[in-house]
Amino acid sequence: MAKLDSVVVVGGGIAGIQSSLDLADRGYSVYLVEKSPSIGGKMALLDKTFPTMDCAVCIFAPKMIEVLRHPNIKILSYSEIEDVSGVAGDFTVKVLRKKRYVDEEKCTGCNDCAEVCPVNLPDEYNEGINNRTAIYRPFPQAIPNVFTIDKRGLPPCRAGCPAGVNVQGYVALIKDGKYEEALELVREAIPFPTVCGKVCFHPCESECERGKVDEPVAIKSLKRFVADYEIESGQSPLEPYPKKYDEKVAIVGSGPAGLTAAYELVKRGYHATVFESMPEPGGMLRYAIPGYRLPKNDLALEIQRMKDLGVEIVTNRTIGKDRGLAQLYEAGYKAVFLAIGAQNSRSLMIEGEELGNVYPALEYLRDLNMGEEGLVKGKVAVIGGGNVAIDAARSSLRDGAEEVHLLYRRSRREMPAYEEDVIRAEEEGVQSHFLVNPTRFLGEGGNVVGVECIRMELGPPDESGRRRPVPIEGSEFTMEFDTVILAIGQTPDVKSIPENVETTKWDTINADQMTLETSLPSVFAGGDIVDGPSTVIDAIAAGKRGAESIHRYLREEDLRDGRDPPVQLSQEVSKEGIEPMLRAVMPVLTADQRTGGYDEVDLGFTEEMAKKEAERCLSCGGCSECMECVKVCDPNAIDHEQIEEHIELKVGAIIVATGLSVYDPSEIKELGYRRYEDVITAMELERIVTVTGPTGGDLLRPSDNEHPHRIAFIQCVGSRSLVEGQPYCSAVCCMHATKEAVLVKEHDPDAEVTIFYTDIRAYGKGFREFVNRAREEYGIEYVRAKPSDIRRDPGTGDLRFWYEETLTGEMKEGRFDMVVLSTSLTPSEGNTELAKSLGIDVDEYGFFVKPKPLRAPFDTTREGVFMCGYCQGPKDIPDSIAEASGAAARAAEIVETYGGDE
Repeated sequence: MAKLDSVVVVGGGIAGIQSSLDLADRGYSVYLVEKSPSIGGKMALLDKTFPTMDCAVCIFAPKMIEVLRHPNIKILSYSEIEDVSGVAGDFTVKVLRKKRYVDEEKCTGCNDCAEVCPVNLPDEYNEGINNRTAIYRPFPQAIPNVFTIDKRGLPPCRAGCPAGVNVQGYVALIKDGKYEEALELVREAIPFPTVCGKVCFHPCESECERGKVDEPVAIKSLKRFVADYEIESGQSPLEPYPKKYDEKVAIVGSGPAGLTAAYELVKRGYHATVFESMPEPGGMLRYAIPGYRLPKNDLALEIQRMKDLGVEIVTNRTIGKDRGLAQLYEAGYKAVFLAIGAQNSRSLMIEGEELGNVYPALEYLRDLNMGEEGLVKGKVAVIGGGNVAIDAARSSLRDGAEEVHLLYRRSRREMPAYEEDVIRAEEEGVQSHFLVNPTRFLGEGGNVVGVECIRMELGPPDESGRRRPVPIEGSEFTMEFDTVILAIGQTPDVKSIPENVETTKWDTINADQMTLETSLPSVFAGGDIVDGPSTVIDAIAAGKRGAESIHRYLREEDLRDGRDPPVQLSQEVSKEGIEPMLRAVMPVLTADQRTGGYDEVDLGFTEEMAKKEAERCLSCGGCSECMECVKVCDPNAIDHEQIEEHIELKVGAIIVATGLSVYDPSEIKELGYRRYEDVITAMELERIVTVTGPTGGDLLRPSDNEHPHRIAFIQCVGSRSLVEGQPYCSAVCCMHATKEAVLVKEHDPDAEVTIFYTDIRAYGKGFREFVNRAREEYGIEYVRAKPSDIRRDPGTGDLRFWYEETLTGEMKEGRFDMVVLSTSLTPSEGNTELAKSLGIDVDEYGFFVKPKPLRAPFDTTREGVFMCGYCQGPKDIPDSIAEASGAAARAAEIVETYGGDE
């Protein structure tokens, strides 16, 4: 049996790399586990090192390459330690290899994927100064040279869409001008981009994170834009989906639920036939929604597209209550989806409802949509407060009404109608009367002439959550009308439900909410006939669900397995620094233009408006799953369905070298970080002056991309304080500030650079000489003071603050173009959780601690687990490297002493 001569090194910064190389050179096998996509740590961010001012990359890159090429080192990047069991010399280490969504073996690092990715996210490597794409590598010299896709969970807009439309994806593509690709992405989820772009009540927008900054992204209007773009530019010829299965499926009803089910089944390879009792397909889309909201030509184009793809539609065919299903089975259909909607208007059940010129709203809208005109006359009352009521009221104005009055028994606030349509109805002249309820209709000569009403007040909430209207005794009054339209709700037509299909007390079909199975085998149902009157997007979602169930049923698969899995929602994105940006306003016809006919009221976005509006998206989910990267990846390295991997390693020892994090100074409000763009951190300045950084090494201030001339460094930000940050000294901040001050002077010898310090701690070799050189050769001024309360002078634009010069006691004012905060360095984020997995201890700050009594340098509180570098306390790079070699020697000693047989 071979000896356990393997070691796990946790952390791919300079300390972890040095330990790995030392052990590998001695012949040990090393697993280098790094939680980020690339090794390199913080040293990979540096421009130069102090005090020698050598190029950091020139020193570091060869070591990274050596690690990559060393036969004894296995790099496990984008991985984390889950658990450690066993004893020194015989550890079992469980490692989680996170989902990179890119196959490391196939990826060539060509960058083609990043060039087409439409999503921009803050670039961590450049301290968030600029952006990177959602598919990325941390920096050009990253090792391994493999891309990673940054997925942050399901964005709230997509989660809020009943049909699961990839909102963030198509919005991102619109931003990049890829309109055809955006429309293709919408159609992956729904067959009705035009319909939904015009009549959907967009629940996605209610969930949009942008609404917490200013207003939600105009998602519906952007969907409409790409649909309009196709109509204007013309659609390419379509080939029917190939047939994969022999079974035929019948769909009863050609509304949004039925057509969606047919579309999804045809995509899967089935023969799907839609049976419609009316002369034209479309259901409520055609016969209930007025043309000024949804032009019938647009609907016809979408339905024709479905037919071109293979959906068969049979009109003027009623599948009756008697023998309807039997006839379908006799014709060879193996499954049926009932999507017959809720097409009957509810009755008020009051006196006079049978009078002439009293119309149910759905019948009125149906007749209008079938081409009849002049159905109303004189003064019209519309009873109700929902979307159908608003449609009926606005249609009446176009149909010749002299006046239209909306009577609603609750208040404006309780109206279920879409607010935008209510506003437009009022603009067009509809007069609303709230807290009014009809008690009887008055007639003369067989026709309605008025409505007797009673005033209402709102009582406690009812089952819908709205406050229940209560009549006010003695408040009756009468209003004269020539026409009355009843729009108080819809119900299914019981006569259209086939025999033996179980129904509920509301006359809807009793179907399983997950699978949409009915009481009859092979019969499924969805949409309004199951849920009652709902929205177009809910009906589309039901059609998708029904198609999935029918597919599983015909393939004899479990109808429930894997349905409605829990999803990981994206975390709320930071709103800090996001500038408010006005939402694009849809151009519309004027009120006078609208009521003169049935021309569409909304005119659509221009291309410029659409792209600008799409830029408002915050990309909450990271990767938008637009799949553009997949299209250009020749090695087929991208796998959006990749799953995480759990591996076990048998090793003799473990070295922890997790490095450091940087303190976030935004917690110290008076310093103005994130409030003023030109207050930056030392690490941000490091990236700005680096040739590989976001400005190509040009020293530019963020606010205006001009060269700053007066620059202040403030030291000990977040350290050596009992009030803010941490009380300990970070050890390297003094020299870091001096190094960066020298870099500034090298970029601009005439710059005025001042370092405000508590005291100068220059303990390393050559450090004091480095500070003296900065003073004498570069003219850098050192002032012993701790400024605060940084503010922008509105007159000059200067960053100004007062400070007391502690050596003289004088109060002085400082004015600068840029302020650099030398922030404290802290233990790496996640140290505490990692310590639990490793079974070692951390102190109150998150540093790993040594055992008491101390056995040997670099030991942790668990035998066989060692530490080196910043993870055990503040130190500079040379000390970290020296400790890395020491930890490697201790690990080798343990392996040789205790290492058991494998």
